[in-house]
Amino acid sequence: MLELRNEKIAIPVVLLAGLLWSFGPLVVRYMNEPNLVPWQYLCTRGLTIFCILNIYLFFEEGKNFYKNYLNIGLSGFIGGIGLGIAMITFIWSITNTSAAITLLCLAAMPFITALLGFLFLREKVSLNVWISILIAAIGIIIMATGKTGERSLFGLLFGLISATGFSVFSVSLRWRKETPKFTTVAIAGVFCALVSAIVILNNDGNFLSSSHNQGLFATHGTLVCLGLILYSIGSKAIPAAELTLLSLTEVIGGIFWVWLPILGINEVPTNSTIIGGFLIFMSITYYSLIIKTNRRFIALN
Repeated sequence: MLELRNEKIAIPVVLLAGLLWSFGPLVVRYMNEPNLVPWQYLCTRGLTIFCILNIYLFFEEGKNFYKNYLNIGLSGFIGGIGLGIAMITFIWSITNTSAAITLLCLAAMPFITALLGFLFLREKVSLNVWISILIAAIGIIIMATGKTGERSLFGLLFGLISATGFSVFSVSLRWRKETPKFTTVAIAGVFCALVSAIVILNNDGNFLSSSHNQGLFATHGTLVCLGLILYSIGSKAIPAAELTLLSLTEVIGGIFWVWLPILGINEVPTNSTIIGGFLIFMSITYYSLIIKTNRRFIALN
């Protein structure tokens, strides 16, 4: 695998990965009634992720790339299921509330990961991290109180479940570091596709949506994979603290694209979302500063 050891080069590469991911909410907003075809979306997106990652692994590791699946272990299986659940609940979140709410819930992942690591891996959580978690929690509560509609609260809840699923994936990687990460993501894609297929068959539905939607479903899966590959290339040269801040590219970009009037969505965040989001950003900045001296690397490979 191509590796960047120069941090000055790796940072723009990771930023580009976050930028690609940030277009995800915009792609969803361009879909025709995505709330009516969530399972078709998940099926196509899951299969796209599975196919692209396996093609990438084939070119990286040769014809024996399949052996990664033999080394997946319990941690990889749990991580794949957690990531699959995160992918499923993401679409339910973003189709029931604003993109800003969904993305800001996902921004709280470092703190949910810290809590899960504390509960299941017995990782120590310092007082400063607890303070960061409290600030982020207050921000989420403010966003929740500002969204009085039932569907909006439903979307926020699924946003938090999605963030928890991503955190389960992160904790699974720390549980057994030799777990092949890309293979775990590929398993998540298969999980999404299988669950979607079961639901579609049970409801006598169609596997395909319109050609317009199908193209966007595949586009979103491609953006996810390309971002993952770039992230994996650059992340080995960047410590965890910097990666935490760089990950905000996805959140800030995602909110900006759906707001930018020229792109045709013009989704303006509410005051409560702005205030709550500001607190979440402050908590992430504070969290990154207090672990600045930690040169731990969390590369995805």
